[in-house]
Amino acid sequence: MKKKPRTLITNGTIITPARLWEGGAILVEGGRIASIGRRDDFGTLPDAEIMDATGHWVAPGYVDVHVHGAVGRDMMEGTAEAISTAATFFARHGTTAFLPTSITDSPEAIGRFLGAVVEAQRRGTGGAQVLGAHVEGPYINPKMSGAQPTEFIRPADRQEYERWFASGVVRLITLAPEIPENRALIPYALQHGAVVSIGHSAATYQETMAAVGLGVNHATHTFNAMSGLHHRDPGTVGAVLYADKVYAELIADTVHVHPAAMAILVRAKGSGRTVLVTDAMAAAGLGDGDYPLGAHVTYVRNSIARVANGSLAGSLLTMDQAVKNIVRETGSTLAQAVERASLTPARSIDVADCKGSLEPGKDADVLLLDKDLNVTLTMVRGEIVYRQ
Repeated sequence: MKKKPRTLITNGTIITPARLWEGGAILVEGGRIASIGRRDDFGTLPDAEIMDATGHWVAPGYVDVHVHGAVGRDMMEGTAEAISTAATFFARHGTTAFLPTSITDSPEAIGRFLGAVVEAQRRGTGGAQVLGAHVEGPYINPKMSGAQPTEFIRPADRQEYERWFASGVVRLITLAPEIPENRALIPYALQHGAVVSIGHSAATYQETMAAVGLGVNHATHTFNAMSGLHHRDPGTVGAVLYADKVYAELIADTVHVHPAAMAILVRAKGSGRTVLVTDAMAAAGLGDGDYPLGAHVTYVRNSIARVANGSLAGSLLTMDQAVKNIVRETGSTLAQAVERASLTPARSIDVADCKGSLEPGKDADVLLLDKDLNVTLTMVRGEIVYRQ
């Protein structure tokens, strides 16, 4: 869609890191936020499109750092088309930037996945922006495989992951640090600009804290596929909740995590370290049926996805619904919920200089939300990609 050189969004309630700005205005120019102020500050602006946001919240676009697919498409198809089709769906639900996420698979399949991410970044998607790749597995603990195919789980191999990083798109990688061979990957990934997450792990509290000392500062779908909290054995979960520097992903669908546990997590980590993710798979946007998830078939019944062994297999969650759920189930304010879906995930993968909040100089990734927090408009880098 062709856009005017400038857009003025006015009359809505703007959610910024500092305040809720009722009746404020945002000037978008050149794909970025030029300024935020009172409507009167901007004059007539005859060359600008005036967007009236009366009755709406004006929010930053959501950033999903963990998502496997949607509308029948799986990121492990290894095509830019699959990523772009899903990206269009994501934008309808408020996601303006995301990390396509792999699952444990053969070296060839993961190579195709990374190649598709490279191509999707080069082409653009027409929807949510691809920020890089999240490689989830294969360097995980088979005891905590969940829906990950156990036949492809393996210890870290330097020759293999050097090829991954040569693609230039690996931004987040999930591993089990208790596997000795996996620990050498932590400093390597950090040196090559990636964030390292603990996930699908049976690590003890001590092993997890040692990994944090090596630079792990992210936790993949907290509570799920990790050793749980016991008062004499805090496990991976206890360490994630305790370690201030760790960003904790949360699948806020009330299926993967009980609402009480959701509330415990947000109280422990606050808005600044709680990262809402969807972990959505191909069934998102479609409903019950049988869908691909890498080498597995996923069976969705009553909107819950499982693989043949009964393990949960991703979700049908969207980011707009995650925000609604976290408000309803934990007593969070809208500003806190939005931060957990935007600025905090952007910070967790080191892109908060341009993503995650409505501030001058940042990309114009903007949402209009109605009173029920439904997305009525999505703007990605100044371009409207969805309008209800």
